[in-house]
Amino acid sequence: MPLLAPNLDDRRFQDLVDDAKRLVQQRTQRWTDHNVSDPGVTLIEAFAWMTDQLLYRLNRVPDRNYVKFLELIGVHLYPPAAAHAQVTFWLSSPLPSTVTIPAGTEVATVRTGEQLPIVFSTTENRPIVSTSLSRIGSMLDGKSLRDHTDAMSMKTGSFPFSSPPKPDEVLVVGLSEAAPACVVNLSFTCRIEGVGVNPDDPPLAWEAWTGEDWTTCELERDTTGGLNRDGDVVLHVPRGHVVSTLDKTKAGWLRARITEPREGQPPYSSSPEIRGLTAYTIGGTADSMHAELIRNEYLGESEGVPGVRFQLKRAPVVAAEKPLVVEVSDGDAWQEWTQRPNFAASDPTDRHFTLDAASGEIQFGPAVRMADGALKAYGAVPPRGAGVRVPLYRSGGGAGGNVAGGALTVLKGSIPYVTRVQNRRPAQGGVDGEDLDMAKVRGPILLRTRDRAVTAEDFEHIAREVAPEVARVKALATTDGADAGTVRVLIVPAVPAVSARLTFDQLVPADDTLERITRRLDESRLVGTRVVVEPPVYRGVAIVARLRARQRTDPARLQEDALDALFRYFHPTTGGPDGTGWPFGRPIIAGEVHAALQAVRGIELIEEVRVFGADPVTGERGKATDRLDVDPSGLVFSYEHQVVVEGG
Repeated sequence: MPLLAPNLDDRRFQDLVDDAKRLVQQRTQRWTDHNVSDPGVTLIEAFAWMTDQLLYRLNRVPDRNYVKFLELIGVHLYPPAAAHAQVTFWLSSPLPSTVTIPAGTEVATVRTGEQLPIVFSTTENRPIVSTSLSRIGSMLDGKSLRDHTDAMSMKTGSFPFSSPPKPDEVLVVGLSEAAPACVVNLSFTCRIEGVGVNPDDPPLAWEAWTGEDWTTCELERDTTGGLNRDGDVVLHVPRGHVVSTLDKTKAGWLRARITEPREGQPPYSSSPEIRGLTAYTIGGTADSMHAELIRNEYLGESEGVPGVRFQLKRAPVVAAEKPLVVEVSDGDAWQEWTQRPNFAASDPTDRHFTLDAASGEIQFGPAVRMADGALKAYGAVPPRGAGVRVPLYRSGGGAGGNVAGGALTVLKGSIPYVTRVQNRRPAQGGVDGEDLDMAKVRGPILLRTRDRAVTAEDFEHIAREVAPEVARVKALATTDGADAGTVRVLIVPAVPAVSARLTFDQLVPADDTLERITRRLDESRLVGTRVVVEPPVYRGVAIVARLRARQRTDPARLQEDALDALFRYFHPTTGGPDGTGWPFGRPIIAGEVHAALQAVRGIELIEEVRVFGADPVTGERGKATDRLDVDPSGLVFSYEHQVVVEGG
């Protein structure tokens, strides 16, 4: 979109008149008549009018010239990026045939009195495959399959594991069809035999065969207490689930594997006894994004002149699952035109167009008058009177789409047999569009790099251009050792703003984002430079603080406020001294913990502060220290904080 030029002086005629009258009151007390009939006021208005004309001209330079120069070198505002979420559609009951959730199905948050609903739409067709039990067996040695299907049909019961069960022994369940990205309910009839385990935390892992390996299934719930009583095991089957052959039987295979007990986790003392099992599909999970799907928007008729422009009705335009195309009518059919970043390499016959995603403006090929007076066309132009339309695009995006887990519960429209929807995890990736100040900073970098990655700033700029949905990018060059000549580009994804408390998996960027950045940087790097695109090394921190509350202060409320202050300050994307994210490589010092807590209302005294390093994966905590160092490529992650409040 055209960059908005700032005003150097935003005063207008009436503002100038009012300022002059105030100065008259301060410096000439005898002048008391300020009505429009006074000759002095007439002179003030005359000079104000002339000054207003000067300000009008002043506001055309120099920032306005700077903005116009940015437009000349191709600087456009980045559009917002849309948040993505996995949405599960739950069926009212098992169905005998497949139900498909179509792409473009809209789900939303609950509308409140103060906030409009936030709408997401699915980006894929999601078949909810009808399936049933095909076979059940067990493997004790990892090779031979013991078949328990007949025993299940006769309800005589069988013991799938040794007594006592050993790690890596498995119960295998064959489904009649593969159920990728579906929710499968396994209804067990069990007898209490596998005693010894904690029914809420049994040493049992559910996995699905995905063609090359066994992939972990997400467990929705297990009411069997680890196969010790009648109940249901509800599994979210991974997307790669396929039909395969095991012991000459084709099925979509699932398995329950005995795991090595963790510290404090009791093992099985004997094998559970299974007397019956049924399987059926009760839901499916589809990708969705915070953007509205617009279909077949008619833009108008072409005037047939070079550089003709059309405006989309809904802006900004966000990146969708398919590239945006424009269709032009030739009278009998619609021809597809392809989007290009510019017309530099376009011939007069190339059906190309450009899109300013922030403003939604579509432009066709321009023509340039050469020195000899001839016109040179860059790209074709739709003929005069030809209709122009866009068959499909998405509009929306922004940080507001980073909703919390469980927030998308409203199905906007009726789908047969679907009873409810829900996003199990928070939506991620939503980023607001670029503002003018950011574009002004980016302009000189673009002019210097010209799509070549030489300096660290070049790598960061190109990575942000390719993936505007990320929150932070940091490029570090290795100058010595075995990795000399390597540039590490550290990517921090955008995270939901609804809470400062994060889980570790929220800080892992999507594989697609890393691949996109890697491909683009590989095209721009210098020969001999090795580029590694990865997340930073996260340094977990756990802070323990003891506070004394002021009189008449609620200790529980103060504890919650103090915890929020710690999670906000030691935040990888919005924390740190300037609120733009904890700086890479910055150590954690106990004095900064004191400073962060002092801003919390209700604290009388900070009695004690201890800083611990923590493994963000295992949660293992180190020794207390006053200074926790962070690697240059590292970033702080608040694993766990504890606050004890005394008094109040």
